[in-house]
Amino acid sequence: MTTVSIDADIKAKWPDGHSSYSPGSTEELVIIGIDLLVRDLGTEGAQSFIEQVFEKHLADQRHMAEPAQE
Repeated sequence: MTTVSIDADIKAKWPDGHSSYSPGSTEELVIIGIDLLVRDLGTEGAQSFIEQVFEKHLADQRHMAEPAQE
């Protein structure tokens, strides 16, 4: 597995406040992203969105694993 380092400054704003984040790893970035997604879509909406992303990646992996047909 590849190690990825992240150098980012994220500024999130909404009507009642704002936050700044500086993730240094993919795990930290995901935590920030999920937190923002839940704030935006609610828990169920965020869960549904994440499930769609996983389903797409699983479908892509299955497609790549299929033998080429001639």
